[in-house]
Amino acid sequence: MYVAVKGGEAAILATHDLVAEARRGDAAVPEISVAQIREQQGLACARVMNEGSLYDADLAALALKQAQGDVIEAAFLMRAYRTTLPRFGSSEPIDTARMAIRRRVSATYKDLPGGQVLGPTYDYTHRLFDFALMDNESVMVGPDPTISGQDGASGANAAGDARVKPEHDAKPLDSHMPRVPDILGAEGLMEPEIAPEGDPRPFDLTREPVSFPADRDVRLQAMARGDEGFLLGLGYSVQRGFGNSHPFVGEIRVGEVSVEFVPEELGFAVDLGEITLTECQMVNQFAGSKDVPPQFTRGYGLAFGHSERKAMSMSLVDRALKCREFGEAAQYPAQQDEFVLYHSDNVEAAGFVEHLKLPHYVDFQGELELIRRIRKERAERLANETEALPEAAE
Repeated sequence: MYVAVKGGEAAILATHDLVAEARRGDAAVPEISVAQIREQQGLACARVMNEGSLYDADLAALALKQAQGDVIEAAFLMRAYRTTLPRFGSSEPIDTARMAIRRRVSATYKDLPGGQVLGPTYDYTHRLFDFALMDNESVMVGPDPTISGQDGASGANAAGDARVKPEHDAKPLDSHMPRVPDILGAEGLMEPEIAPEGDPRPFDLTREPVSFPADRDVRLQAMARGDEGFLLGLGYSVQRGFGNSHPFVGEIRVGEVSVEFVPEELGFAVDLGEITLTECQMVNQFAGSKDVPPQFTRGYGLAFGHSERKAMSMSLVDRALKCREFGEAAQYPAQQDEFVLYHSDNVEAAGFVEHLKLPHYVDFQGELELIRRIRKERAERLANETEALPEAAE
């Protein structure tokens, strides 16, 4: 039970000024711009777009600036703004097989049709501080210039010159790269993906109440906007034995995909533009059953922007949540859709946790009086029992 707080309006308004002051920081330091955040903090923007359930890099950057880098608060801002936007309809299904590839790797096949595309990744960096980034804004090489193959790095550092990237034998990528699960599917070794009868419009959890057990489209929506850290922990739990899974990364691909929309007045698809997506398909072994032969099963993850950790976590938990479909026991948290969906939403979770900061004076006073009364009754009972002991002895 809450109580009204009177006389606090001036204090609340003052906190707005304090927040603005804290956000700005030292006035002697140049203020960071939204464009700088968008271009140089792209991975943080991608996370805000995912958890804020809105694809707009400029707004994600603005939200991060306004929230002082607090990703959950930034996602909250994005979701609040999203509710004010009109909805004109639904886009056509995107075709990630025709993605303009920026990065594409597989842990299951060394030689893929189209090849492995390393792209931008921290996977092979040494996790050493690059202190040059503190001194020279134009430096664009890692902490060890011998690794990047750029000679004379120290001289460039001293002169403050931007370093030109080394020449590579660049070749154009294939416009169509088959996905690894499709390759396995052609051999009949991968579970088929069959659309529901009639191919109904996917459920919209932002407009309709969720019931359990939840269908896969609902689960994937919830995870796409779920907290990355929470999903990462669940995915980790699956690998550690709390889900009976030994996954392989079938394929991760990052790149741009066209989005199309069919206006009613036109009747044909119009290209709205491109968005950056990360797709992960995880391959898991399935021993089979009486009706299904041994085969591989898949877990799927799709996220806005360059968000490999999020997409991988999604795919691990997606496969865990499909346990009932394969006759497997749902024993662990990652296999229980109600647990995953209700607790992965960081905006809802943060609201419920942080509301404890609001006044609960009446609740606490009630519990305080209850504890005092119980202690008093307990003391009286002990005193009566103590007095009765001598009488019993006589």
